[in-house]
Amino acid sequence: MTTPILNLGERLTLVKESGQRDAADRLHTVAVRLLRTASAVDAEMDLDGPRASLLSVLVFGGPMPVSRLAEVERVTPPAITKQVDALSELGLVRRLRSETDRRVVLVEATPAGRQVLERGRAARVRRIAELLGDATEEEWAVIGRAAEIIAARLPRRPG
Repeated sequence: MTTPILNLGERLTLVKESGQRDAADRLHTVAVRLLRTASAVDAEMDLDGPRASLLSVLVFGGPMPVSRLAEVERVTPPAITKQVDALSELGLVRRLRSETDRRVVLVEATPAGRQVLERGRAARVRRIAELLGDATEEEWAVIGRAAEIIAARLPRRPG
């Protein structure tokens, strides 16, 4: 089998794509590790991962019907209903009727739910800041710029 002959432009494209894949692979690995490190403090929220995720969707996305919550969280409506019930029993979410369509029941975070989520978020941010505590001002600027670049390309929060 012969090696295909590539012109300079094709070789540069292959190198660029390979470099992008390598950078994306490193970013993926680091993002997963960073999330695991940061989420180690989630015990302060006293919620498991799925319930914390659901509460986050409601705090940042606003009230939503159960069907939309299930879609966003990628679980079945019965599974999301169990999570909503559990969060409701803790006083972290509440159900309310839609003002535009009284047949629709929305779920929203309560002030207590917002407080729990904000406390958990603050703990994660503190953990990340501690992890990077010895970074130079220049490194912090690079990290901040990288976060801006990535955030600008991410889809908006569901809602």
